Amino acid sequence: MKVLVIGGGGREHALVWSLQQSSKVTEVVCAPGNGGIAAIARCLPVDVKDVDSMLAVVAQEQPALTVVGPEIPLAAGIVDAMQARGLRVFGPTQAAAQLESSKSFAKEFMQRHRIPTAHYAVCTSLEEVRKSLPIFHTPLVVKADGLAAGKGVIICQTKAEAEEAAAGIFSGALLGSSETRLVLEEFLEGEEVSFFALCDGKHAIPIAAAQDHKRVGEGDTGLNTGGMGAYCTDTLLEPSMVEWLTTHVTQNVVDGMAQEGTPFTGILFTGLMMTARGPMVLEFNTRWGDPETEAILLRLESDLYDLFDAAVDGRADKVAIRLKPGASACVIAASGGYPGSYRSGLGIDGLTSTSDAGAVQVFHAGTSLVEGEFRTAGGRVLAVSAAADDLKTALAMIYGCLESIRFEGMFYRRDIGYRALAEEGK
Repeated sequence: MKVLVIGGGGREHALVWSLQQSSKVTEVVCAPGNGGIAAIARCLPVDVKDVDSMLAVVAQEQPALTVVGPEIPLAAGIVDAMQARGLRVFGPTQAAAQLESSKSFAKEFMQRHRIPTAHYAVCTSLEEVRKSLPIFHTPLVVKADGLAAGKGVIICQTKAEAEEAAAGIFSGALLGSSETRLVLEEFLEGEEVSFFALCDGKHAIPIAAAQDHKRVGEGDTGLNTGGMGAYCTDTLLEPSMVEWLTTHVTQNVVDGMAQEGTPFTGILFTGLMMTARGPMVLEFNTRWGDPETEAILLRLESDLYDLFDAAVDGRADKVAIRLKPGASACVIAASGGYPGSYRSGLGIDGLTSTSDAGAVQVFHAGTSLVEGEFRTAGGRVLAVSAAADDLKTALAMIYGCLESIRFEGMFYRRDIGYRALAEEGK
């Protein structure tokens, strides 16, 4: 069977790579893809913001299943359009994707369904922000309501900073486009964890937990990014905590969405803060995370196509999700200047092959293939990933590979997984 993957980042490269290993899949096509994906699969041009453009590719290719990778096409309603035409597609509808596309919708949904989350206020003007600020202690968090590629969350040390951030979000000065609402939120302390579940509208089946490093600088300092690296280990969450999160969060979400007439099918990514008060939901994403996916899929022993197929058919509870024991990790090689302005079109040296370097998988996040040469085409360029018996070994493999890769301005964090390594060393 042919599978179409929509998207063009490191997550989609990992999805294509994993789907190609299925005995049931004869071909994987990607739209638009990137340089690395083009080396292992046929790529087609598409505008992921334009439903008609995506539908034209589906009509041309006639895949048995379409897998939607990024949040933008989900928010645009590509799943609704395909379902209306009787086509098989993995991902949530536009209404269900509001869990990610609207922070205010997600917060109000959690309040209705008693899902643990930080105290918050939804504001539609700077005047409302000023009226709400007195109810918060500092530091506090200001969140843009809509999609912001991981950059719409500002941690403010003072209320004056919060007001300034809110003004920037409303005006468009901060994110490049203006928002009509935002969320003020209590600042939570603890360990962040990303928890992934396969959902079919009725069931939420746990897949794995991972930890993402969102800050650009080592020691988790500096600006927020789309993610500078991630790791996935057996010990990140105890089995009892996985059971608790499944019952009280992910299954609760699926049940609540069904009750409200917007059943959720796809990947539910729950961003959690493990606080002294217990797990608190920071946010939902309605698709695979990036770069967590690159780490998780290296450990997945189950057939990824089977998981997607079961979810589309409403039988996610009938499949077994198995991970290899041990650990995996991903480290992002980024362009100089990221997450601010950066140059593109720079040649990349040291890639021994298009998709792997021995035991290390080099997933391409932002590359192009020009006259046989890989060039940079994004802020996050490569997602270098590996799995091993333990995290220390996996990271050693990754960093060894990164030493041989070069492009002008390239940088990466050298402390991915430092918390888990410190625990292992105790």
